[in-house]
Amino acid sequence: LNELGSESAKIKAMGIMDKLSTDKTVKVLNILEKNIQDGSKLSTLLNHNNDTEDEERLWRDLIMERVTKSADACLTTINIMTSPNMPKAVYIEDVIERVIQYTKFHLQNTLYPQYDPVYRVDPHGGGVLSSKAKRAKCATHKQRVIVMLYNKVCDIVSSLSELLEIQLLTDTTILQVSSMGITPFFVENVSELQLCAIKLVTAVST
Repeated sequence: LNELGSESAKIKAMGIMDKLSTDKTVKVLNILEKNIQDGSKLSTLLNHNNDTEDEERLWRDLIMERVTKSADACLTTINIMTSPNMPKAVYIEDVIERVIQYTKFHLQNTLYPQYDPVYRVDPHGGGVLSSKAKRAKCATHKQRVIVMLYNKVCDIVSSLSELLEIQLLTDTTILQVSSMGITPFFVENVSELQLCAIKLVTAVST
């Protein structure tokens, strides 16, 4: 899927995606949707009280692998849909909604808590840790896999703004996209995402 993501970006840049058969492209999009669905609701921050730290780490690695795989499927999907001169048949509503659902969930539950401690939930049941002091204490070190996911999600958000310029979406979907585009401005340490969100909010307004 990672390879498919980068290859689809090259094909999009060459402007030859529309040369593929529509039936095959639609079939690929439906298969990609299943891969997006696989990681669209997986929480990467849960602590399952496993016996050892190793078990916990293995479990988290497995979850992150599935979440990253789904991000690659999202990118491939968006690359196909935002390529020039694509037939109407590729703009499958369910698939677009699945991409948005995945992106929104992982911004809220995976990336914001990693980049801004205010969005972290206190494991001892104290709710969200919302003091400014928490931001000050936040460690800046990020796992490589989280940074990779962050970059992929930035690409997805940016490409969604391209999709909005090509295809009319339903009101419900537009509402989802709007809230996804506005939230990053209330989160610290996500300046790249905020730049992509500006594009997205502008496309929605247009």
